[in-house]
Amino acid sequence: MTGPFRSLLFAPGDSDKKLAKAAEAGADIVILDLEDSVAPARKEEARAITAAFLADHPAAARKSRFCVRINALDLPEALSDLAAVIPHGPDLIMLPKAGGPDDVARLSHYLDALEAARTKTGPKAGIIPVATETAAAPFALGAYADAKLERLAALTWGAEDLATALGATTNRDASGEWALTFRMVRSMTLMAARAAHVVAIETLFVDYRDEDGLRASSRAAYAEGFDGRIAIHPTQVAAINESFSPSAEQIDHARRVVAAFAAAGDCGTVGVEGKMLDLPHLAQARRLLANVHEDQL
Repeated sequence: MTGPFRSLLFAPGDSDKKLAKAAEAGADIVILDLEDSVAPARKEEARAITAAFLADHPAAARKSRFCVRINALDLPEALSDLAAVIPHGPDLIMLPKAGGPDDVARLSHYLDALEAARTKTGPKAGIIPVATETAAAPFALGAYADAKLERLAALTWGAEDLATALGATTNRDASGEWALTFRMVRSMTLMAARAAHVVAIETLFVDYRDEDGLRASSRAAYAEGFDGRIAIHPTQVAAINESFSPSAEQIDHARRVVAAFAAAGDCGTVGVEGKMLDLPHLAQARRLLANVHEDQL
């Protein structure tokens, strides 16, 4: 589970070619998808292709961490998905249509059993629930904070399935921004992730041809507190990685803040660049520096 979560690139699990391309795209995490991007008639074939791909890319040799999005936990396909891929050591499992912490706990129990049964050692898979895809799920977001879920690695949200669940004809308002209901759910996901001390992942940006729009949206999400974003095309990865990394100016400022507090000793406020800063600013600077990617050092 360790490592950055800036970019999470989806690839359909029934295509060797697309999985291979995704693995070379430079994403922090590649999501091998067995759910929505795979037609029902191809689920079994996708399982076999994905399992073979994992087996051919053992954890120690992966350029990106591998996450498998299984089918919803209340469908029979979910256990078949897990039985196929867990022997080959995925780093993460994405759980769609999660109803709340109880679903994550249930999935954790399945993973405990399947990991114990495998013949080769592999990573202990973390879990990323898509925590807002049903009408009831947003009401459970606050419960993640006290659920003590060891495998919980991140929370993300989805607008498309939620729109379907609500009977909405669109998830956008007249200006093209998220409609009120979806802005509310997005904000709640961010707060739930912070309360649970896990990573907050922004949902996808649909138009993969609009790089300027992707960058603007991603920088806004980063400024708001999100740690990374889902990508639906390899061409989005570089822009997302850059957008969810602190700028050189931000890194330099954070270092000056930390240095100023260190020089002041046991002090709750310091002056930096003509501004009075207190301990929350120090915590923010330390968090930013802790998340500087190795290529920025």
